Amino acid sequence: MTLRSEIIATQELKANDSVGYGGGYTASRAHRIGAVACGYADGYPRHAPNGTPVLVCGKKVRTAGRVSMDLMTVDLTDVPEATIGSSVVLWGEGLSVDDVAAAASTVGYELLCAIAPRVPCVSTEFGRVDIEV
Repeated sequence: MTLRSEIIATQELKANDSVGYGGGYTASRAHRIGAVACGYADGYPRHAPNGTPVLVCGKKVRTAGRVSMDLMTVDLTDVPEATIGSSVVLWGEGLSVDDVAAAASTVGYELLCAIAPRVPCVSTEFGRVDIEV
């Protein structure tokens, strides 16, 4: 199973700017973040901490700030080509669900079972399931 989404906004942060509920992430330096259309209402773990791995344009980045109901933010420092609409893999192809689960102090099976009914599933060849938020 691959859980996919996309970048829906980008923002330049200055040092000491904060993002996420309660300012859960404070920038130590100027850099760019991206908002990803996926949150805990979609089944992504709400308790995933800053630094949980995500793939943007095929490159591993880290979450920045708390996961909210409908979105999360990620550090785009190492992906200058990322723009609105860029592909995001939250787990699956290229990023093990177990790596995401370990960062969130849980197990992969819990994440796979938590996908919300509002998230469309698409069966692909060879029995894989792609889920797009």
